This record gives sequence, C-alpha cells and structure tokens, in this order.
Amino acid sequence: MLWEIDTTKIPLGPKERGAGWNALMEMVKQDIKKGINKDWGAIVGEVNGYAVMEGTEVEIMNALQQYVPFVHFKAHPIASVSQVDEMIKALTK
Repeated sequence: MLWEIDTTKIPLGPKERGAGWNALMEMVKQDIKKGINKDWGAIVGEVNGYAVMEGTEVEIMNALQQYVPFVHFKAHPIASVSQVDEMIKALTK
C-alpha cells in the first residue's frame, strides 16, 4: 500500500500539524497491534510512504476508511512465491 497525506488538510501551525501526525501514528500503531498492518514507513522529508497490510479485501478497505479524507492510498496486491508457482504451473501444462 502506498499512502500520501492530502496536503490540503495539513494545518499551517506546527502544533496543529503535530497533533495531526500524532493522531495518524496512533491509528497506525493500532493497526499494527491488530495485525492488519505488518510494516509501515514514511519517506523522509515527504508526506507519503508505504504500508504492508494483510487481510481480506474487505478487512483492508475497512481499515483504510479510518484515514479518509486525510490520506490517499494506492493498493498493490502482492503474490506469494506459492501463488506465482501456481501461475507458472498453469502456463506450463
């Protein structure tokens, strides 16, 4: 999952901006505790980053809704080694 903060929603004042980041990080930490978010990172000096999430499509959609409208996401589903092996077997039958 690639994420990007909606810059039109970022407060100008540093205290307000810090409060917004704090709220975001609390939600991220909760998702990590729940096990849906396996890894998370922010690109230094930017307002975007990545998250590695695991779950069904519905579980992930539900988890992402808590960040709307402050964060935009691009999902990139990843295939495991065994899933790629299944695809190769289907090709070589």
